[in-house]
Amino acid sequence: MRSPFLIAGLSATLTWFCAVACAQPPAKKAAAPSSPGLSAERLKRLDAFLQKYVDDNQIAGAVALVLRDGSPVYERAVGWSDKEAGRKMRTDTIFRIASQSKAITSTAILALMEEGKVGLTEPVSHFIASFAKTTVAVRGDGGVTMVPARRPITIRDLLTHTAGISYGTEPLVAALYEAKGLGPAAGNGWYTADKTEPICETMERLGTLPFVAQPGESYVYGYNTDILGCVVEKASGMPLDEFIRTRITGPLGMKDTGFFLAPEQRERLATVYSSVADATIVRAPEGSKGQGHYVEGPKKSFAGGAGLVSTARDYARFLEMIRRGGALGGVRILAPRTVDLMTTNQSGVLHSTTGLGFGFGFETVDRYGAKGMSGVGAFGWGGAYGTTYEVDRIGHLVVVLMIQLMPSTTDIQQKFSNVVYQSLLN
Repeated sequence: MRSPFLIAGLSATLTWFCAVACAQPPAKKAAAPSSPGLSAERLKRLDAFLQKYVDDNQIAGAVALVLRDGSPVYERAVGWSDKEAGRKMRTDTIFRIASQSKAITSTAILALMEEGKVGLTEPVSHFIASFAKTTVAVRGDGGVTMVPARRPITIRDLLTHTAGISYGTEPLVAALYEAKGLGPAAGNGWYTADKTEPICETMERLGTLPFVAQPGESYVYGYNTDILGCVVEKASGMPLDEFIRTRITGPLGMKDTGFFLAPEQRERLATVYSSVADATIVRAPEGSKGQGHYVEGPKKSFAGGAGLVSTARDYARFLEMIRRGGALGGVRILAPRTVDLMTTNQSGVLHSTTGLGFGFGFETVDRYGAKGMSGVGAFGWGGAYGTTYEVDRIGHLVVVLMIQLMPSTTDIQQKFSNVVYQSLLN
């Protein structure tokens, strides 16, 4: 069964789509179609669940979207997009998705792999010269020393975050990274939206800095996917934003997903809030550690690891393509076998020893109970602004929750997932 909001141009579904997409704020919950094995009554528990977080001032607002077999069974905007301006959250509100960008950039790399332009075991130095001889920072009795990497970093290392590359904020390397405009000089390490240079220039410089673990020996979360974004540019001969637009978001109709926003989209961009000591929120400041430069900024650095903005509907459309094995609405983005690679644990126990793995861009659930009620084979991730998502092929689910909270002390993400799963009766 195809999703009514995923298949444009069919008159039978256009009425539903316009009823939601064209509504003026405040947006209301979409009517939930029936779905065998899912209790619509139990799913309604999400209403009170989400509202309580808003009422308790733990989040300003949220957009939640649940698809089953591609059809929306729950969609709601709750709370505020901008409390101070009195602007209510809408289902078409745009969010900074930070590390949810990683799955899209990983898809771009694997599309190039399918064409033979990139190899999984290929050294990154084939695309970025400074990675030919990388080093690792090691702390010893005599202080910090730099030792050569034992082997070249590969594309596979970057996809699984096992290259030993962090965001450069650890004390043993922070000063070196800051001096090169990375780490502490890049917001929280991953932020480049205010940079005036193309991402490949930044990544060339990164290759001259020491990393924090040997390739293939540890799971280290960091600039891995930003490096992959540069590889996309080198292998395809086009800027990352253009490749993603022409090969992924454009064909899928994801019109609200990109690295920066046009001025007319400003009012749809949600405000960022920050958790404070008593677990309530305050408006985040301007700048790289707060609101960012997604509307007014240089618009030159396309950070494949954390730079995209999107809506719940757009991102759900991308995930539905993955859930269906790489194709949606007559458009094929990846082959089914490639999707299986992405969504299967490719890092052994380096990511976790408790039943979670990491594939090519997604965290995977390998043991029931490792992540709440998420089923074995489910996969997902989230972003620094509090957004989160999950795909469960066995449960036929795509689940997206969008908030804007950084830093965050809320537990809404895991509890949200469990409230969704308790509605499944088969």
